[in-house]
Order: sequence, then C-alpha cells, then structure tokens
Amino acid sequence: MTRRAVTFLLFSVTSCAHVLAFQPSLPAAALGRASPSPRASLKLYSTYLDSLSTTGCPHSGSASTTPAAARSVVDAETLAAVRQELHLVMDNPSWDDGSLAPILIRLAWHSSGTYDAAKGTGGSNGAGMRFATEAADPENAGLAVARAFLEPIKRKFPTISYSDLWILAADVGLEHTGGPVISFTPGRQDHLDESYWARQQMTYGRLPAAEKYLCPYVPTDQLGSSLDATGKMVGWEGLCTHVRNEVFYRMGFNDQEIVALLCGGHVYGRCHPFASGYAGPWVEHMTEFSNEYATDLIDDDWTLVSHGDTWLDAQGAAELRPAPGNRQFVNKQPGKMDNEPNQMMLPTDMILAWDPNFRVYLEAYAVDEARLKEDFGKAFKKLTELGCGFN
Repeated sequence: MTRRAVTFLLFSVTSCAHVLAFQPSLPAAALGRASPSPRASLKLYSTYLDSLSTTGCPHSGSASTTPAAARSVVDAETLAAVRQELHLVMDNPSWDDGSLAPILIRLAWHSSGTYDAAKGTGGSNGAGMRFATEAADPENAGLAVARAFLEPIKRKFPTISYSDLWILAADVGLEHTGGPVISFTPGRQDHLDESYWARQQMTYGRLPAAEKYLCPYVPTDQLGSSLDATGKMVGWEGLCTHVRNEVFYRMGFNDQEIVALLCGGHVYGRCHPFASGYAGPWVEHMTEFSNEYATDLIDDDWTLVSHGDTWLDAQGAAELRPAPGNRQFVNKQPGKMDNEPNQMMLPTDMILAWDPNFRVYLEAYAVDEARLKEDFGKAFKKLTELGCGFN
C-alpha cells in the first residue's frame, strides 16, 4: 500500500518543458550516481508542476494549439481512436498505484464541480483549469499532473476539445477499471482564455473543502477536544451543510446522488500531503470499482489523527499522517497492531455515516454493489454534463 515514489521525469526539448511520461526509479548503478533522496524527488516534482503553468505551453491554453473557442467537432471514428488511446495509457506502473484512472476521474470531477444551477456558470464546459485562476483553487492541487498526461493525446487528436477529452478520459478510466460504462456525449467548448471567471464573478469555494466549518485545528495532544461525546467532529453539522447545500444542492443533486458520487468516486486513488494536504488511500483496492468504500466506512473503526500522530509510523502507517494543520480519520488505533491495509477517510467522508439522511443511502450501497454502479454511473454522467446544454 506504499506510494510509489515519482523520481524521474522526461521532458521534451521544446520552447517550454512538456512532460511525456513518468518513469519508475532506475538503479543507482545504471545512472552512475546516487539515487535522489525523497526531498530531492519532491523538489523535482514541484519543479515539474511549476513548469506546467509556463506561458505559451499548449496545456496552458495557448492559442498556438487548436482554436480554444472552437466547439469540439470530433467525429465517431476519431472518438473511437481517442478511446483506444486512453485505454492504452490507463495502466501506468510508474504513477501512484499503477493506474491513471483515479487522477483522471478526479480531473473530470473537479472540472465539472464548479457548476452553479441558479447562475448557469461553471461546469466541465470550458476546461477552465488550463488557466491560472481556476488551477490555483486549493482543491485542484496536483491536477496539473492529470492534464499533462493527456496533453500528448490532445496533440495527436487536435479536433477534440480539452473539455471533452478530460471527461472522456474519466469515462474510459471508469470503464477500464470495471466501473460503469457511460455513454459519452461530445460537444463541449473550451474557454479562449481565463477571463470567464472574472466575467462570471466566480470565486473559489465551489468545490468541497474537507474541514470547512469544523472546530479549529488543535495540537495533537488535544485532538480529543475535536470530537463530541458521540465521536463526531465538533461542527460536523456545518460541514454537512457545506457539502449538501453549498456544493451539491447548488449543482442540482439530491442526497442519493451525493452519496452515490462519493461512494463511487472515493473508491479510486489516494490523497497526497504535497497536494491536498491529506494522506493515504480510502480503500485497499484503489484502482478498481467496488462498494468497498461504503462497506469500510460503516464497518471499520476510525480514529482521528493529525500530522503529529507519530504512533502511526511505528505501526507501518506513516503514509496516513496528513500534512501539518490537517485532520483525517484512519483505520488504526494507538498501541494496537493489525494486519489491515492502511486506509483513511476525510471528515467529508465521515458525514455520510454521521448524517441520518446520507446514511440511508450509504447502507444501501454497502450491501448492493450493482446498485451503486448503476447510480454512480448516472450521477457521474449528470455531473460531467452540467452546463453543457446537451439536454
């Protein structure tokens, strides 16, 4: 369950650096020098992320590529070829847990999750994360990697818009990993530049924040004061209102769809301290679709931890320590060794078990994977088509 270190990057030699692929570590002897330390690797990774915002790079929205204002006019034959290309790159042993599906699903989720039904703004139409303003949303940290992985495919098939490519990549990722097969509708139109946010008076906060409205962060030795008598985080009701009303109701989802999206989406991938500030996977098998997230959320015992909980290190669970200032739940207990895989839950995950209306659907999905697969597929398609004018 340990995260594969990303230590080497291949860049094309052009006017600006474009990542072609992540490669696994090479033996030091083969390199003729010592392997880089984790700190050096992280610095290299950060340098790569900085390079992605270089003015003039295709992925930054430069007009040097296919006209960004043009609606995607991809024909059926090209669409099939793009699908095939996505399937071919989906398994990548040098990235995280061997699959690009989780981060591509997150890219589609976050590019779609800005939609506001009342104002008719945001959504996947536009691929606004290519530009600095939307990319800088703290909830989008780390997604430059996903956009970079798709850049070679965009260059190979220039008639498909970034907006369509990002969503299609997630759909293929779901299908490739045993998830729902979603009928993809093309036709999204890319923003020409980042002026869209200013014109629509959009601000950050449209994506869910893991600890919004919870009681303030406290030192590790006082972490117990973050919990009420029932074991819930103090202020969880406010966090629940944030997720339900400020995020999902704003987009037009109901409670059942909210739970389906979280149960289906968080079965994939993991959190990284250098990106989101949280750490570890939600489930044991994070590159294949299942209802494991729902069952584990209900059945496992969850302990609140912060960065200072060094007891996790002694139990082989150092990967579950969040960045300083953040709190999350883990399936470990101080002084209790076990053979369980390292897993975590965010406070926004825990509210599905704490809120009685959410819990009804959580329990239903925990015992019926087929129902989750169907409901998640419908909700994800709805999410990625909000504001696109397809209906």
